[in-house]
Amino acid sequence: MPETVPPPSLPVTWRPHRGRIVAYGFAAVLVAGSLVFAVVLPEPFSLADRVAMVGLGGLIAGVLHMLGRSRVEADEQGITLVNALRVHRYSWPEVLDVTLAEGEPFAKIDFADGATIGAMGIQGSEKARAHHQAAELAALIRERGEAGEPA
Repeated sequence: MPETVPPPSLPVTWRPHRGRIVAYGFAAVLVAGSLVFAVVLPEPFSLADRVAMVGLGGLIAGVLHMLGRSRVEADEQGITLVNALRVHRYSWPEVLDVTLAEGEPFAKIDFADGATIGAMGIQGSEKARAHHQAAELAALIRERGEAGEPA
């Protein structure tokens, strides 16, 4: 990672801006649209159909919320990766490195046990911002992890 930045003060949270705006914006439009559509459905549709329409809109909005909540949190004890389906918690000695290759959708974090997990909270589509966030996380890993300085 070419950019060298000092580690930020803890606790710190990195989350995407555009991804959250898109996810929650679409969720709001979808819920509002399903409510309006349920009200204007013609007579052959029953109350159950209207409730199902609103329920489907709410279900899809829930999936969009799962995408919008993505983040990476760092505190004194370690890092928490909140991805769409799972939340991962790791202590600093377990974390080895963070990489954000050009064209990758999000950063990847390498761990001492050989695992690599995507960090959806640092999204590659935000280019300079994402690289800065990854550099900050890398500085924290160098400062607090057991991997040491890069060779």
